[in-house]
Amino acid sequence: MKLSIIGTGYVGLVTGTCFAEVGHEVTCVDNDEAKVKMLQAGGIPIYEPGLEELVRKHTATGRLRFTSSTADGVENSEVVFIAVPTPPLPDGSVDLSFIERVARDIAGAMTSYKIVVDKSTVPVKTGEKVAETIKRYSKTKVEFDVVSNPEFLREGFAVEDLMRPDRVVIGVSSQRPVAAMREIYEPFDAPIVVTDINSAELIKHASNSFLALKISYINALSVVCEMTGANVMEVAQGMGMDKRIGRRFLDPSLGFGGSCFPKDLSAFVKIAEQTGYDFGLLKEVQRINAAQMDRFMKKISDTLWVLKEKRIGVLGLAFKQNTDDVRMSPALEVCQRLLKEGATLRVHDPKAMEKAKALLPPSERVEYVADMNAVAEGCDALVIATEWDEFKRLDLERARREMTHPILFDGRNLYDVAEMEALGFIYKSIGR
Repeated sequence: MKLSIIGTGYVGLVTGTCFAEVGHEVTCVDNDEAKVKMLQAGGIPIYEPGLEELVRKHTATGRLRFTSSTADGVENSEVVFIAVPTPPLPDGSVDLSFIERVARDIAGAMTSYKIVVDKSTVPVKTGEKVAETIKRYSKTKVEFDVVSNPEFLREGFAVEDLMRPDRVVIGVSSQRPVAAMREIYEPFDAPIVVTDINSAELIKHASNSFLALKISYINALSVVCEMTGANVMEVAQGMGMDKRIGRRFLDPSLGFGGSCFPKDLSAFVKIAEQTGYDFGLLKEVQRINAAQMDRFMKKISDTLWVLKEKRIGVLGLAFKQNTDDVRMSPALEVCQRLLKEGATLRVHDPKAMEKAKALLPPSERVEYVADMNAVAEGCDALVIATEWDEFKRLDLERARREMTHPILFDGRNLYDVAEMEALGFIYKSIGR
């Protein structure tokens, strides 16, 4: 089918590229002309495993093209996907101005029946507003349908998640667009759930909020484990073997971050509030997440006592592994808090260093180190802040030799407690 994707961020670019991979003809639209030129040349503005190769492949095959013209995208497609940002507002609600602007642009460009698909994460009732906007601004008054088709992509695993989805959710107000949507997703061989639009929009926020709850649960449990001498990793393993619970998202950490969970959680709390319901459970999830960072920082200050003029190595800047995304990164929050206490930092990340420099500029107190094994040189302590697999292969013998004091704070529980102590480290992890 002929499809267009408006917006080439993580969701739009991955979605459009994977649609091209299974045989659809895809036009990706973005109003950033510099980004469009980069994409046309086969480059990509983000790091996502496997994505750059697919972009180059289908730019060459002609099944994937890029333009800055919304009219071009609408004219040359049967189905138009909206995948633009929905950033948070100061009160926690969602800024829908990008969605509204695109809806107006689509309305002005339509000359025949189109299926307009909300792919962005939006509050419940947004589909109704998109339909109203298109109807109001349509010049030709042609027929159209609005569909909610939320994404469930994990940054760092987005290509894999889209090519092999757990499910595809399609929210509709009539049956007319269902056949076309099924045809689009048929090559992915995944269960398709057809609902009303409002339910589809709620499924996305409900899913992300539940996963955030699961992460906060294991983080809260890690505190109990530390107080009782238990091992949270063993507890998580025993819990996760119960099929009703599952092992995924039961890894204790500094807390969740990134551009999705914090935003979606705040939005869902606000959505509930607007309906008259106080979603206190999710507010507690937010509180636990913030407290987890406080506890980790207290471990550092309790161990090192005075942080002023201490040199600390930080491994990890991205909010999670396999991405260069530093938005709302717990790792960067660690860095900012250490700097506030007067520490000097040596930092490294396999992919996110360039993007991190905008939020953590290089200076006399912040040194970016290209080799992860050189970060420990002259440091009073090391901090593991992101769960990159590469860090599991850190040369710990070298680190111990080159550090002023062999102290390691592991915010991701990458190492074995007994092994670290045998190597001579003062080793502080989470929930163990």
